[in-house]
Amino acid sequence: MIIRNAMIHDAIHREPYQGDILIKDRKLVSVGSGAEATSGESLDATGLHAYPGFVDAHSHIGLDGYGGPTGTTYDYNEMNDICCPQLRGLDSYYAMDAAIPMALAGGVTTVATGPGSANVLGGTFLAVKLYGKTVEEAMIRPSVAMKCAFGENPKRCYKDKCDSARMTTAAKLREMLFDARDYMIRKEAAGDDVSKKPKFDMKMEALIPVLKREIPLKAHAHRSDDIMTAIRIAKEFDLRITIEHCTEGHLITDELKAAGVPVAVGPTLTNASKLELLNKSWRTPGILAAAGIPVSIITDAPVIPQQYLPLCAGLAVKAGMDPFLALQAITINPARHIGVDDRVGSLETGKDADIVLTDGDPLVSDTVVRYVIVDGSILVQ
Repeated sequence: MIIRNAMIHDAIHREPYQGDILIKDRKLVSVGSGAEATSGESLDATGLHAYPGFVDAHSHIGLDGYGGPTGTTYDYNEMNDICCPQLRGLDSYYAMDAAIPMALAGGVTTVATGPGSANVLGGTFLAVKLYGKTVEEAMIRPSVAMKCAFGENPKRCYKDKCDSARMTTAAKLREMLFDARDYMIRKEAAGDDVSKKPKFDMKMEALIPVLKREIPLKAHAHRSDDIMTAIRIAKEFDLRITIEHCTEGHLITDELKAAGVPVAVGPTLTNASKLELLNKSWRTPGILAAAGIPVSIITDAPVIPQQYLPLCAGLAVKAGMDPFLALQAITINPARHIGVDDRVGSLETGKDADIVLTDGDPLVSDTVVRYVIVDGSILVQ
């Protein structure tokens, strides 16, 4: 396929440019000038704007299902074990969730989705394209992060069992990480001697990729003290970490900058439903981005319906965020945040052919999505 005469917003260069986009074998072969197609479909995009498929770094789509009888859609939180890192979001993902085509029609093509925040450790997130009949067809990477949670949610869900204070939450996470590190050391020291290996422990095995820095902790943290606790524990164990929600991030901008952690801000289009959301503001992503912190804007879908991701970026612009940085906050930044920027998040040669064609700025609410192309196929028109 060749897309001709589009105004290209590649999410890398600040200024858009007129040009053609050549697609072959599901990949972007040429972006801008000099695109020639010897065969295949031609799409005239005169008057249209081309963007990378939008990316959400923090969603629960496919796990917290859309509609359906009560009890059939609650597949995103385990409520019987406060520490369950062995769980995998991919085992709950329902590729035929009714929310998925609505999200795709809004231009959202890739998300990281996974467990909620009821648990201190909740399991792994996966990265998916929003199409297909099965998780295997949709999946980009089966494991992109290990979910952990601070603040009110674990306390609320386990207050009558085992967690009633923030220091308890932190202690439980540390205990699991200490145990997993000891397990990993003993396993590696045993080598091929089966008699010396520790008894298999699925929870400990699940945390080894975190300890080896292969995947980050995806830390649910709204309040400034919770954010700093997450960063402190990550430093103690030399872990990679991303801060999710980051509601009070604008109150500790210098500390976040010094920590060098990427942040995912949102969901902001909601009521302040608990005390730790009291300082929620649309100004937060703009303040953090202006400080040079890698910022993604998130919906936490279905808290905000997935298709309104561009609207959230637009509301951040209304509150003062630089428009180009807001575009990057729903494209290349979340792709980097979840470790799939080699494939998605920008219109660059060699990446997946995920393209959104609109009749205007997608951050403006009356703009219409005309085409959504995923892996080189037109899925919405």
